[in-house]
Amino acid sequence: MSKWIVAGVIVALGVVFSLSYIGIKNGLVDSDNAVDKQWANVETQYQRRFDLIPNLVETVKGYAEFEKSTLVEVTEARAAAMGALKTVNENGVKEFQAANDRLGVAMRGMLGYQETYPNLKADRNFQELQAQLEGTENRISIARERYNEVVTMHNNKVEKFPGRLIAGMAGFETRDLFKSDSGAENAPKVKF
Repeated sequence: MSKWIVAGVIVALGVVFSLSYIGIKNGLVDSDNAVDKQWANVETQYQRRFDLIPNLVETVKGYAEFEKSTLVEVTEARAAAMGALKTVNENGVKEFQAANDRLGVAMRGMLGYQETYPNLKADRNFQELQAQLEGTENRISIARERYNEVVTMHNNKVEKFPGRLIAGMAGFETRDLFKSDSGAENAPKVKF
């Protein structure tokens, strides 16, 4: 009879271990997929920026020819950012972020023209461009924040025990957070 008890305990422990392994691995799959989904949401907001800017810029260019050099800079920065988006999986988030930071700087310079040229404030096209750019930048900021939240939850599952053991066996790794560049804590200075 004691053999049956020992065998039953061993079988029960095996079942408990198997179910725990399956549950933890499924949780890691869920969190890994959540990170991918949230990154896709970040990309969606960047794509919105890439799609929106050229159309709005063309509208404003007709009214504000004297801003041509700034608009060209925004368009070139957008092209560089789109190129970085296509290679984000190969080169990582840092190059992608650097290209988009360049685009953000170019757009801030363009928005600064509103203060120098008050007659633009009356133009509906310029106001629409400014509102759309501000809204897009806010959406990107929120998408980045949500991405970081999901990555943090995923990384916690991968790094904490017992998930760490199963993550190592199943090939799950931590993901990179979206981080600001050094000096980002300082407000940009607009000069004319």
